[in-house]
Amino acid sequence: MNLPEVKLGLISVSRDCFPMTLSARRREAVAGELALKHIDIYESKVTVENEVDALKALDDVKGAGVNALVIFLGNFGPEGPETLMASKFDGPIMFAAAAEETGEDLIDGRGDAYCGMLNASYNLGLRNIKAYIPEYPVGTAAEVVAMISDFIPIARVQIGIKKLKIFSFGPRPYDFLACNAPIKNLFDLGVEIQENSELDLFASYNEHKNDERIPGVVQDMIDEMGGKGNPNFLERLAQYEITLLDWAEKNKGASEYFAFANKCWPAFQTQFHFVPCYVNGRLTARGIPVSCETDIYGALTEYIITLASEIAPTLLDINNTVPYDQIEKNAEVFKGYKPNDVFMGFHCGNTSACYLNKPEMKYQLIMKRSLEPDSEPDISRGTLEGTIQPSEITLFRLQSTADSQLRSYIAEGKVLDVDPCSFGGIGVIAVPEMGRFYRHVLIEGRFPHHAGVAFKHVGRILFEVVKQLGVNWVGYNHPAGVLYKTENPFR
Repeated sequence: MNLPEVKLGLISVSRDCFPMTLSARRREAVAGELALKHIDIYESKVTVENEVDALKALDDVKGAGVNALVIFLGNFGPEGPETLMASKFDGPIMFAAAAEETGEDLIDGRGDAYCGMLNASYNLGLRNIKAYIPEYPVGTAAEVVAMISDFIPIARVQIGIKKLKIFSFGPRPYDFLACNAPIKNLFDLGVEIQENSELDLFASYNEHKNDERIPGVVQDMIDEMGGKGNPNFLERLAQYEITLLDWAEKNKGASEYFAFANKCWPAFQTQFHFVPCYVNGRLTARGIPVSCETDIYGALTEYIITLASEIAPTLLDINNTVPYDQIEKNAEVFKGYKPNDVFMGFHCGNTSACYLNKPEMKYQLIMKRSLEPDSEPDISRGTLEGTIQPSEITLFRLQSTADSQLRSYIAEGKVLDVDPCSFGGIGVIAVPEMGRFYRHVLIEGRFPHHAGVAFKHVGRILFEVVKQLGVNWVGYNHPAGVLYKTENPFR
């Protein structure tokens, strides 16, 4: 839930000194390949040669409910009409071009779209249009379909964040100033933000006491945990979950999608009488990210991952090193990695149950030390803990600097199959050349400790996403031998 549906449209363009039939035939071939791949698309039969055609084609796709448009150069293409069409379409745009089909037909059957794509890009610049152009945008019908497949998640992100509202509760913690960042960039991206007091949340929570839906949510929680859980305690968490969902429905207004960035300590435990981590993970698994510690850009990061990957993300601290003796005891697992290629990703208990080995409801150990040092855990309960399952992962973060410049990083790696021998939702993560990435991207870029985690490799898609969002500073883990700008070349 909470994700937009991408409705693709396909329009072919034709320069008037080339056969229109060539462009139409190549468009039909692309549509045919899409059908074979079971990718739904609305194929406009209007081939665009001039501005009048462009308006007709736009009316056609808009009438079909298209919200993401592929403009296909079946031949050289008319630079003005095709980019005018892009400027008037309200949604993500992709440009691709047809490769020549056979050496047996390079007179009447030559389209020169390879040449036309160059001029299309120039005209897009004239109109200040940020269209998605694939890494190599010229291809056969099957190759263009592969490009369109990549465009779908990119378009989903663009559509989703322009209709997103982030609800935050409480000021960002003083001891975690790294989570503070100017919010102007959110509005630049089209994201709405509603900042609220913790008192607003507390008042709404109290209004949901004895809500008739609570028993059903409690039972769902027990089922998710394999029949375990204290129903009396889970009533508190269920009441909180219902409170958040009701708040979003009541307050999302003109937005269609939503996420949360909520204060979760220290007064939260003494007033709400639980730790909210488990609820955060449950909602995140349903496409509704709930970041902790009022991390607004963390919530946006998680939502972008959700849109790009269509699976639930998590938010982890880039937390602690892996001791040498632990590496030595598990030498086979760590084979191929240097000690500074690995670290532990940790958070109190907000990772969704589907990603944990033997997930178990526990208590926040760090908070218990100060809040309940001499008693059984009560108000410090509410974490979902376990070792994160081995899998491919992508680390990702979108962040504003103090002077309102957007920055991002992307690094692919994996969760290793090794026991972290610690607490919380935690896993040992390996990223090639992580030590250098840590120093010259994370530290040099002044990124906070929270990292968004996608449980698959989606770096290629996320890289294109942040480019479409206008982010010019994108860090990644450089391979050995490729120096960072700030890296000392004298070894």
